[in-house]
Amino acid sequence: QVQLVESGGGLVPPGGSLRLSCAASGRTFSHFAMGWFRQAPGNKREFVAAIAWSTGDPYLANSVNDRFTISRDSAQNTGYLQMNSLKPEDTAVYYCAVTRSWTTLPINYDIWGQGTQVTVSS
Repeated sequence: QVQLVESGGGLVPPGGSLRLSCAASGRTFSHFAMGWFRQAPGNKREFVAAIAWSTGDPYLANSVNDRFTISRDSAQNTGYLQMNSLKPEDTAVYYCAVTRSWTTLPINYDIWGQGTQVTVSS
């Protein structure tokens, strides 16, 4: 079983940047893609970005595609979400997850990290 551990969250002022990391450990990473989701209080879990693990092909939600970048270091089994020009509405718990398909639907991701809080506030 693969385990995922996120890190890099915190408090940042509007316009600031953060880089989230998601380290995969355990069994050999064999999933097709890694995704990032976020969930604010009272809201559904929202797709943010995904990356095809073998090719590095990214896909980002429209709401973030001009500010966020997704990447991975396959040798380190670690994925990254670089978040720039952060806005208060980006405040949420951010989760990484892995899937065996190319999808933005949370239900299709079978392993999740514990989440890391991102708060954008002055």
